[in-house]
Amino acid sequence: MAAIPTPRPGELELLSKNKMFGGENLRLRHQSTTLGCPMTFSIYLPPSTPSSKIPVLYWLSGLTCTDENFIIKSGAQRAAAAHCIALVAPDTSPRGLNIEGESDSYDFGVGAGFYLNATNEKWKNWRMYDYVVKELPKVLSNYFARLDTSQASIFGHSMGGHGALTIYLKNTDKYKSVSAFAPIVNPINCPWGQKAFSNYLGPTKSDWEEYDATCLIKKNNNISTPILIDQGDDDKFLAEQLLPGNFEEACKAVGVPLNLRMQPGYDHSYFFIATFIDDHIAHHAKFLKST
Repeated sequence: MAAIPTPRPGELELLSKNKMFGGENLRLRHQSTTLGCPMTFSIYLPPSTPSSKIPVLYWLSGLTCTDENFIIKSGAQRAAAAHCIALVAPDTSPRGLNIEGESDSYDFGVGAGFYLNATNEKWKNWRMYDYVVKELPKVLSNYFARLDTSQASIFGHSMGGHGALTIYLKNTDKYKSVSAFAPIVNPINCPWGQKAFSNYLGPTKSDWEEYDATCLIKKNNNISTPILIDQGDDDKFLAEQLLPGNFEEACKAVGVPLNLRMQPGYDHSYFFIATFIDDHIAHHAKFLKST
C-alpha cells in the first residue's frame, strides 16, 4: 500500500468512511499547525436533516490509544444517533516527529500527550490542550457546516478523563458539560502525572496544578452543572494512579455537584466504558439540547 502523503495546510483528507446506525464514521487527517505534524481524528456524524445543526461531544482517549479506540470499541454511536449528537475523537499526541525518547515508554511521549501545553523546549510540539480547545473546533467548523461547535461537551477515559475535566474546568464558557471514565483526577500526586508533568512542564509544581482537576476545582466553586464520573472498583490503577476520592473531597469542599459512581467488579477497560457509555451520552444530551 502506498504511503499517504502529508496533507497540505488547510486540507482535510478522508482516510475511511463507514455507515453506522444511519450515520457515518469518518476518519480524517490534516496538517496541524499547533502540533507541527499530520494528525488524525475520527468523527461520527449522526443521521439528521440537512437543515439541522448538530452539537458536538468530544472524546479524549487514554494512554497508548489513538483516535480509533473509542470509535471501534465503545459502541457509543447508537446513543449518539438517538440523541443526534456528533462524536469527535482526536488522537492522543503528536506522532512522527522523531524526538529522542518519544517512544521509550507507554506513559510518556507518543500516545501520552496528557492534554496540556508543554513548556519544556524539547517537547514544544506537545500542545494537545491548544489542539483540542482551539485548532480542532476550527477545523470542524470549516469543513462541517452542519456541526454547531458552540454547542459542545467533553468526556474521556483515564488520561483522557483527566484531559476532559481540566479542559472543562479551564473553559466552562466553551463546554456545556463534562464526564469521565476512570479519570486521573489528581495527577500531581500519582506516578503517571508526576512523570509526565516533570518532563513536559519542568520542576515547578505550581505549574503542574494548572493541569490537575483536583487543584482546579478549588478555583471553580461556581459550577452548577453536575460532573459525572464512573469508576470501576476492580480497576488495577484505582489506588495508585486515579485517586477519585481526592477529587470527590475537593468538590464537596467547594459545593460542586459530582456524581461519582463506583461500579462493582468493573475494571479499566473498554468493556467497562461500553457498559455505561449510553448513560454518559444521555447526561451530555440534557445540557447540549437545553439551549
